[in-house]
Amino acid sequence: MNYTEKEVKQRADYCLNCKTRPCTNGCPLNNNIPDFIQAVKNEKYKEAYEILSQTTVLSSVCGRICPHMKQCEGTCIRGIKQEPVCIGKLEAYIGDFANENKIQLFKKVEKANGKRIAVVGSGPASLSCAAFLARDGYKVTIFEKRENLGGILRYGIPRFRLDEVILNNTIDKILDLGIDAKTNCELGKDFYLKDLQKEYDAVFLGFGANISNKMGIKGENLKGVYGGNELLEFRYFPDLNGKKVSVIGGGNVGIDSAREINRLGASEVTIIYRRAEKQMPAEEKEIQDAKNEGINFLFQTNLVKIIGDDQVEKIECIETELIKKEGELREVPIDINDSNFTIDMDYVIMAIGSKTNIKLLDLLGLELNEWGYVKIDENYMTSKNGIFAGGDLSGEKQTVAWAARSGREAARGINKYLKQ
Repeated sequence: MNYTEKEVKQRADYCLNCKTRPCTNGCPLNNNIPDFIQAVKNEKYKEAYEILSQTTVLSSVCGRICPHMKQCEGTCIRGIKQEPVCIGKLEAYIGDFANENKIQLFKKVEKANGKRIAVVGSGPASLSCAAFLARDGYKVTIFEKRENLGGILRYGIPRFRLDEVILNNTIDKILDLGIDAKTNCELGKDFYLKDLQKEYDAVFLGFGANISNKMGIKGENLKGVYGGNELLEFRYFPDLNGKKVSVIGGGNVGIDSAREINRLGASEVTIIYRRAEKQMPAEEKEIQDAKNEGINFLFQTNLVKIIGDDQVEKIECIETELIKKEGELREVPIDINDSNFTIDMDYVIMAIGSKTNIKLLDLLGLELNEWGYVKIDENYMTSKNGIFAGGDLSGEKQTVAWAARSGREAARGINKYLKQ
């Protein structure tokens, strides 16, 4: 982060070091935020990193891309009447300090315990699981289908939000724990789950869910309709110069897609969200950044039809009203009769959530829960003994911190299983 040590100290001194620690409760990883900031106040940056490393191996990453106002900073006592403590920026600073000064994540294990673990995928859940297992003396091998490790961190988050150098440094630090990585190695093509079961003492599945959901509306199969997850992952963007693009959805994938498309020359980018702005899942800062970059927003608006003979030509939308329904935690959007309108459009990007490849799920042969995710128990073990899962695959909340938490907790589950 672009802070001087003096600025970092000033920002740390702003923290009240609350005894109730609401920020820690607001963090999916339950990072010991007051203690790490206290160490920063005392200019003990190595100690601050060691405190963070008790619960996270992604400080430089989460400090930059987490939705802090919906998590740690959103629960900060300072934020009730003033600005909250900039927890994310302090975390990123300490993570960067550790990278630049070659500070290890954990002390290297003197003697391995003889157990071998396979980790499939290399996103935040898998990286966290691998790191905490390596800390406990396990020999870990990561299997990744792409050329480079990182999963959604590399192939889903735009570089303007997460610099590649920062990501590479973070991954290298994890691999330095003695973890092996096999890239260009795809489950269901280059190896199968049964192969891993024979060779390893336990397996963690954390390859995520990156197939964009569809709305089931007319015109969704026209040329010019894309999934936001696929565009960000594979970067197969069409020619966007001078084109009008609508992005459907209010989460981080929608915001990231819109901002990336805007940078690629689209003449007009509009995010369409069926609820109110305050209900958007995306981070407030990312929404404001999108607005500052000239991206339009249509709130309380629902897409009902995509119009065109072969290619997208127009979209039809309808206005919504929000009503409170019994049993619902937030207001529900209801279409307003006779409020339909059309907009000329060249491309439509679907960013309304994602799912795992159903063919791959069938291949695994694991029991699924009622929502179609891999079913896991309290220790993150699936219906097959010794096979564990986490992150998007098991239906975890779709943020990096929640995925990382599930990977860390799965490592504990694996440790418990192998010590029985």
